[in-house]
Formats: sequence, structure tokens, C-alpha cells
Amino acid sequence: MTTLTRSPLSAREMLNKVPEVTLYFWIIKVLCTTVGETASDFLASNVGLGLTQTTYITFALLLATLIVQFRLRRYVPPIYWLGIVLISVVGTQITDNLTDNHGVSLVTTTIVFSIALAVVFLAWFVSERTLSIHTIVTIPREAFYWFTVLFTFALGTAAGDLAAERLALGYSISAIMFAAVIGIVTLAHYRFGLGPITAFWLAYILTRPLGASLGDFLSQARASGGLGLGTTATSVIFLGAILAVVSFLTATRRDATESVERGAIAPAERRVSQPAERGAHPERRRVAVLSLETPS
Repeated sequence: MTTLTRSPLSAREMLNKVPEVTLYFWIIKVLCTTVGETASDFLASNVGLGLTQTTYITFALLLATLIVQFRLRRYVPPIYWLGIVLISVVGTQITDNLTDNHGVSLVTTTIVFSIALAVVFLAWFVSERTLSIHTIVTIPREAFYWFTVLFTFALGTAAGDLAAERLALGYSISAIMFAAVIGIVTLAHYRFGLGPITAFWLAYILTRPLGASLGDFLSQARASGGLGLGTTATSVIFLGAILAVVSFLTATRRDATESVERGAIAPAERRVSQPAERGAHPERRRVAVLSLETPS
């Protein structure tokens, strides 16, 4: 076992600000999307804040969290995932405000947010020449990343509600359908050569309506096609699960990725490090975290 020595960060250098895409990533992502659906309903209805006031409060909390996130120089699990939880709630409320308060149809919101997401992807690629989350090492890339995440949540809420309510598929069928599409994307990546960046973002987008449908299925009354757990119980269960997994990742750093300057990598370490992705910053290389196993 050969241990890497971390070089001090320079004034310009920033380590990758998002987690490695592991099983833990997808578990927490689905948990967060479910909480985004149930927590929004809980705050607006059970607590009695109303949709508009809930939106203002959660948006302010999200803004404060993102300010902290942008000031950090590396991925910090509690801050990052708090941002994801809050942005899932805000994304849900953006769609709910448009449909419930302003009468915009779910078909329209789904189309509008699809276009908005495509525009953000285009602007990100034109500016940075990559959409990879393994190269979130600059402020502009991080800004594009969080705008993308926001629109995936808003789009996912609209698409999930469209399938479950407008198309009358029901919450359980909708959840199964979106899970099946994610399975198809996964198969296309591992068996038929679908690019990793394309596969990632397709799966990322689809986990939102999956989580929304799952959250509604668990929380809504049995008469409405749900299990009747309620928004309070569902939110507490899923928030507890998120806290447990994030605490584990904070302690173990199993989902951390690091970026170091080219000159800081020793020749032997450079040979086993992964090559830079197309469009990545020329002064960065993505390498294994903490340790590298040497041949016995």
C-alpha cells in the first residue's frame, strides 16, 4: 500500500467539489429526491407555512448553504448533501408554484424545464468543453453544476407528477416505469457503449421523478393510491437514512475525489492515475484518493 502525500492547495487550486459516483451516491440521491417531495408537502401543509412562504424559507436556506459550498476548497459531504436536500425541496416548490398557484399545466412545465435544462447543458459545454462532474474544480463549472441540478429537480417533479397524475398511471406504476428506464440507461452504458457522461446525466435526471413517485407512493393516502405513511413519517425516515449514510461517508471519505497539480504526482503514481477526461483542465489529473495499491 503506497500512501499519497497531499500537496498544499495554492491560491487558485480547488479540489473536485462533488463526490465520486458510487453506489452511495445513488442511494443518497434517491433518498434526497424522495425527501424533496415529502418535505415540501410537510412544510407547506402539515406545518401550515403554505407553498409561497415555504418556498421563500427553503430558498434562503439553500442560498446560505451554497454560499458555504462555493467558499469551500474541496468536497465536504454534510455541506454538499445538505445543498442537494434543499435544492430538491426548492426544485419541487418551483414546479408546484407554477402548477398550483399560477395554473401552468404539467405538460407545459415539463417542456419548459426540459428546454431550460438543455440550455444550461449547452452553455456549460460551450464554456467548459465538458459536462463531467469529475472536473468541478473551478467556480464557473460549479455554478453550471448547481444550475443543472436545480433544473433536473424541477423537471423531475413536473415529469413525475405528469406521469402519476395527469396520465393517471399512479404512483407505484410511475416509480416502476422510471426505475425501468434507469435500468435501460445502465444496460446501454455497460453493454452497448453509451458514454459515461451521457449515461450519468440521464440517470441523474430520471432519479428525480423516481424519487418523487416513490415519495408520493409512501406518503399519500391509500385512497389516492399510496401507502398512507404520511409526509411526516416518510420525511423523518428518509432524512434519518440520509444522515446515517452521510455520516459514514464523512468519516470514511469513501466517495471523495481529489485533483492535484501535475507536478505534484510522482512518476510511479502518475502511471497508475487515470488519464484526464476530454475537456478537463490541463493542469489537473484525477487520481485515487488517499492510497494506491502496488502490485505484490
